[in-house]
Amino acid sequence: MRLLETAAVAFSMFSAIPMPQLSWDDRNMRYALCAFPLVGAVIGGGCWGWSLLCGALRLPALLRGAGLCLLPVLLTGGIHLDGCCDTWDALASHAPARRKQEILKDPHLGAFAAIRLCCYFLLTFALWASLPRFPAAPVLLGFCLSRSLSGLAIAVFPLAKDTGLAHMFAAAADRRRVSAALALLSAGLCAGLCACGLGGGAMAAAALLAFLRYRIVAVRQFGGVSGDLAGWFLQTAELWMLIALFTVEIWEGML
Repeated sequence: MRLLETAAVAFSMFSAIPMPQLSWDDRNMRYALCAFPLVGAVIGGGCWGWSLLCGALRLPALLRGAGLCLLPVLLTGGIHLDGCCDTWDALASHAPARRKQEILKDPHLGAFAAIRLCCYFLLTFALWASLPRFPAAPVLLGFCLSRSLSGLAIAVFPLAKDTGLAHMFAAAADRRRVSAALALLSAGLCAGLCACGLGGGAMAAAALLAFLRYRIVAVRQFGGVSGDLAGWFLQTAELWMLIALFTVEIWEGML
């Protein structure tokens, strides 16, 4: 029962999928970050199902690409994309860390975030629609890996402030066990991606590079990680993994 409650907390926070109403406490939040990758598994499964449906109905590649572009946003309710937009505005300001933190709190969408959001959707849609095939296993593992690394960062990276979503989950977590579990899971997911072939290996490398950049940007420019930065990392890692997968798929198709 406690495992189900922990999963329900993760899905309630990080997805738009209806969940039973629970009172969050130290017991069911202690390992909630470890359940975060399960949300990725559901998103990957949803994308796989959409791809199969498009193939069965012989729908156009553009329609398949539109669904694959929008499904992750619809299933998460846009929570990560919201933080990503706030972070884009803060990064574009080139202001000191304290000012960047103030921009993260601003609920309004700035011009730089709007421009980058349009570019993000256009590029993501184009990449999904242009993929010669839908590699189910790497995509599924990729959605899990981005969330495993995101949870790991909250457990081990310095926090920018003692309030907010990231602090709430970090404070409630058994950080030693959570970080060990997510580190092992991330390593296993990277190994699984590498076993899928060159495309999967490129996705794992892209995710790890995004993770390294995440720490550098978070610490140097914001003084640590926050919920908004976690959303920015997740969207960045998934975009980089998609670019890596597309590049390898196209390159292999030319051989």
